[in-house]
Amino acid sequence: MLYSLCFLLFMIGLYCVLVKKNMIKIVIGILLMEYAVNLFLVMLGWRKLAEEAVAPIAAGGDLLDKAGTVSQLFVSRAVDPLPQALVLTSIVIGLGSLALMVAICIRIYEKYGTFDITKIRRLKG
Repeated sequence: MLYSLCFLLFMIGLYCVLVKKNMIKIVIGILLMEYAVNLFLVMLGWRKLAEEAVAPIAAGGDLLDKAGTVSQLFVSRAVDPLPQALVLTSIVIGLGSLALMVAICIRIYEKYGTFDITKIRRLKG
């Protein structure tokens, strides 16, 4: 069910990108698609069967056995850290691309005086 909601969020963003004529709405659609993919990646790393999932960096006293090694309890309850690392990287890259898209929108508005892409296509110069 949750994966289908991520897909729905992605489809709403895709609809904004393909149908809307305002550049700001197109940028918002791209952001919605990015957030849907990030949410999907985080949800892939989650363990559904664990009663209380723990962060992979946490190694409390109850999660270590007598020899000081990681116990099977920790291994069975820890979430996958790889999707979290990928999402953190994606957030940073998304912030840079958002800044670039907003800067391009501002420059186009300064030159043409509109955010409507159909009017910008008709203008020359």
